Amino acid sequence: MTDEHRSGFACFVGRPNAGKSTLTNALVGTKIAITSSKPQTTRHAIRGIVHRDDAQLIIIDTPGLHRPRTLLGQRLNDVVRSTWSEVDVVGFCVPANEKVGPGDKFIASELAKIARHTPVVGIVTKTDLATPDQVAQQLVALQEVMEFADLVPVSAVDGYQVGTLADVLVRRLPEGPQLYPGGDLTDEPEQTLVAELIREAALEGVRDELPHSIAVVVEEMQPREGRDDLIDVYAHVFVERPSQKGIVLGHRGSRLKQVGADARKHIEALLGTKVYLDLHVKVAKDWQRDPKQLGRLGF
Repeated sequence: MTDEHRSGFACFVGRPNAGKSTLTNALVGTKIAITSSKPQTTRHAIRGIVHRDDAQLIIIDTPGLHRPRTLLGQRLNDVVRSTWSEVDVVGFCVPANEKVGPGDKFIASELAKIARHTPVVGIVTKTDLATPDQVAQQLVALQEVMEFADLVPVSAVDGYQVGTLADVLVRRLPEGPQLYPGGDLTDEPEQTLVAELIREAALEGVRDELPHSIAVVVEEMQPREGRDDLIDVYAHVFVERPSQKGIVLGHRGSRLKQVGADARKHIEALLGTKVYLDLHVKVAKDWQRDPKQLGRLGF
């Protein structure tokens, strides 16, 4: 074994809900990227940092690439493409329990353009939801889509081959020193992470028409005066239409209360301190199609 240290960037791509965020969390060992059963929930390129004695692997978690229908959709796709061009290795995630489809082929055709200078690793995710036979078939199906530098089946849920995948990705990184201090798990500002945790809580159990229509902005976040064990967080949950506001609020505000309670638990775990969370729901009409509002909401 040589003593060289490797450091660099990896990103996972795949269609929405291919297991990218869950895999990031499994590798980093703590919850940083938001995971939700609703597709299209990741909007920021959140970086998770895997610290090892021999390497530092920084994972950039991109939104799912899809054929865009709105300005927000286009901006998300731009984020993906600009991320690909800046990383050392790309992991292309395809779930073991779903047939390779047109969406995967569309992504593969985009990835083929960068594969000449950036290694692409094929990752079959969610092996816990498939039989060994299905996993084997999926690996074969994936090989027909494009030429991969490596192919790895994993399950983020039961930990199967997560370590192996980390090794495969690290091997593709350049030699170099640590890029981030040892304790860091992400370089996202805490406010961004807090906003994401609130958005995740707001998405749970909301009917299917809402996932894209929710944005969260943390207006203020600071320790309460005279207390060093409490942080006050004031946040706005934005929806696009008054009817959606009612859905998020729930009967007599019961749903928003539940969202607040769920989000607060996660925020306290993230910040390691007690949190007072003040949530308000606001309507920003059709914000997904309006460049000015997209900017104001951080896109």
